[in-house]
Amino acid sequence: MAALLGRDLLSLADLTPTELQELLQLATQLKSQQLKLRCNKVLGLLFSKASTRTRVSFTVAMYQLGGQVIDLNPNVTQVSRGEPVQDTARVLERYLDVLAIRTFEQQELATFAEYAKIPVINALTDLEHPCQILADLLTAQECFDSISGLTLTYVGDGNNVANSLMLGCALAGMNVRIATPSGYEPNPQVVAQAQAIADGKTEILLTNDPELATKGASVLYTDVWASMGQEAEADDRFPIFQPYQISEQLLSLAEPNAIVLHCLPAHRGEEITEEVIEGSQSRVWQQAENRLHVQKALLASILGAE
Repeated sequence: MAALLGRDLLSLADLTPTELQELLQLATQLKSQQLKLRCNKVLGLLFSKASTRTRVSFTVAMYQLGGQVIDLNPNVTQVSRGEPVQDTARVLERYLDVLAIRTFEQQELATFAEYAKIPVINALTDLEHPCQILADLLTAQECFDSISGLTLTYVGDGNNVANSLMLGCALAGMNVRIATPSGYEPNPQVVAQAQAIADGKTEILLTNDPELATKGASVLYTDVWASMGQEAEADDRFPIFQPYQISEQLLSLAEPNAIVLHCLPAHRGEEITEEVIEGSQSRVWQQAENRLHVQKALLASILGAE
């Protein structure tokens, strides 16, 4: 746990495979209440994007650790009036012990981390969603004896979730297949990072064929076809992404004991059918709950809870 003390988490690439496994183990212990940790610290939430699971899970996690949370809504702070990021960062470091940021540009997050002496956590950017993938890996680990060597298939938009899934799976020793329409592939730089982490030991496959990607998968995953900020494109994207819907037919190509994940919110009838998300192989609600446990483990590790 001490390995992450005082550190930022801007990307899953900031972790080693050992550190990832230690975080998942700590989350398991906290979830089962085998271990109870406390830290009297203050977490700031600076969210420029809407949030349900990330906001609530971080807040509850900090309260359960015995700390406090300040919701720094940009609309009621000087951020909304154009105060420079570096000025805000140097002020907040004097009030807070840790800061979770949910914003658009990864560079804004990096600037906060550069100027703030307190730890900064990526609570979502357009490039990555690392805390979500920690919960995804914990869920898969709970459903299978071991996640090492398993295959996770993601179908849909090559967005921040797809980017972080590649990194997380590479760290966890999982094969990962990303099936997207042509022109909607994941970020090439993140692909290269994931390939470097995998180092040929696990498969990273990018394809435009959702059926090929799904065959033999143990985890089938999707997200909305238009992420926050892309809503105006939703109608245009629908016909392009329709073949990438997780339906019972697509799920039948996966392993018989495969699980289905979705980071939520879900648009039922678009990227996933009602029958699948409510079906026996769905682990979506377990996955959502696990946001709380992995973020509690992350905060405890970064803040040195005892």
